[in-house]
Amino acid sequence: MKSFETWARAMRERGELFGRELPVFIARAPGRLDLMGGNDDYTGGMVFEATIREATWAAAQLRSDSTIVLVNPQMREHGWQERVEFQLSELSDPQRVCSLVNRDANIRWTAYVLGIFYWLRKYFPDRVRSGMNVLVRSEVPLNKGVSSSAAVEVAVMKAAGKAYGVDLVGVELAEACQWVENVIAGSACGIMDQIAVVLGDEGFILPLVCQPCLPQPLVRLPQGLTCWGLDSGVSHQVSGIEYEAARAAAFMGYKLVCDREGIPVRFDEAANIPRFTDPRWNGYLANMPPSLYRTFEEYLPIELSGEEYRSDVLQEHVDPFTKVRPEIQYRVRACTRYAVEENHRVQLFVELARGMSGGYSPGGATLMGELMYQSHEAYAETGLGCEFTDFLVEQARKLGPDRGIFGAKITGGGGGGTVAVLGCNDAEEAIQQIVDSYVDMLGMDAYVFRGSSPGADRFGVVVLEP
Repeated sequence: MKSFETWARAMRERGELFGRELPVFIARAPGRLDLMGGNDDYTGGMVFEATIREATWAAAQLRSDSTIVLVNPQMREHGWQERVEFQLSELSDPQRVCSLVNRDANIRWTAYVLGIFYWLRKYFPDRVRSGMNVLVRSEVPLNKGVSSSAAVEVAVMKAAGKAYGVDLVGVELAEACQWVENVIAGSACGIMDQIAVVLGDEGFILPLVCQPCLPQPLVRLPQGLTCWGLDSGVSHQVSGIEYEAARAAAFMGYKLVCDREGIPVRFDEAANIPRFTDPRWNGYLANMPPSLYRTFEEYLPIELSGEEYRSDVLQEHVDPFTKVRPEIQYRVRACTRYAVEENHRVQLFVELARGMSGGYSPGGATLMGELMYQSHEAYAETGLGCEFTDFLVEQARKLGPDRGIFGAKITGGGGGGTVAVLGCNDAEEAIQQIVDSYVDMLGMDAYVFRGSSPGADRFGVVVLEP
């Protein structure tokens, strides 16, 4: 905190961004690690989310005019424009905001920030009457599957909202930021990223049922266990075609099952985030028990092209955030199975964690690890595997419980990104051995995410008075 606060104070003293007459509001949001779940959120599954130590900071100060000035020096490292200005009057509708942030690839990062101001202006027009200076600095690496975008959204919404006199917290804060990512940034994420960085806390894991956002009481891992994140160095992007195809395939399978059972699927007019629903499973594949799903599975195609789905099968696509592309072969059966069974795996994992609150048993920890390995293999079946994350998981499996390592899995949207590892508190030597093997075999370093930190609500907002 002190380094960012000192930096913001210094900028104000030098008159570089902040004036000396008005307060500066500072917020912080950490990244997150999917210990379990991670790609079943959009089908209503349970996820189990840890915060990481790395975080994004945002500082906001009102202006006397209607200009919004966004400064993020981190963007310079990627060859992008670090300072961008907009006018509040330009934020007339979502389409206009999307056109503003997409007019130049070098300012595409502003979608996650400018969308915040559109949302605030839409819902609090009496408060949002002036522009703002916003400074962002992030320790959360991009495209590693640890919610760099959610951390930016939440930190900026928390700081800018407070500057406007809008105090957003909890589910309301997370839903607003998810809307920005879905509609303005065009990324088909569920709400788990945003709610994890809002409600998470140091030393705890957050169970969340994504229907659409039902957080449960925080859970500590059994005494003696901890988790790490190993960055594969392979960029993961939720906007990538593999993620889109896996998500679309799950909804295709859901619609095919509903049609077979004669269950009507309709657009949910009451939902804040656009979605479809039905009278039996409420629009969520996760509500289908695994045993029941197995009675339907033989009727689902292993693969189905988008063209066949649209023309031969004559199906309406019931996911507002993905497309059915005619040229893509969709893994309908595997993706539908994943949505159902991953939810079940996460529920078992959480109950095992809760049941060993006094300290882990080797048998219980081994069962938790097996659930992680099953989840990892299921990712591969949906087309979201990656040889680099496979290598990290296999190294963890080889070391095993004898070296204090119980389980490992790919996280987030897959296709690279970060691997979560569950092990004993004293398994640091084994973690380093996994990293060393990665360097030796693939010539790539694997950054290790260690520890956790408070979520945005727990941290609150710090005010630098004039």
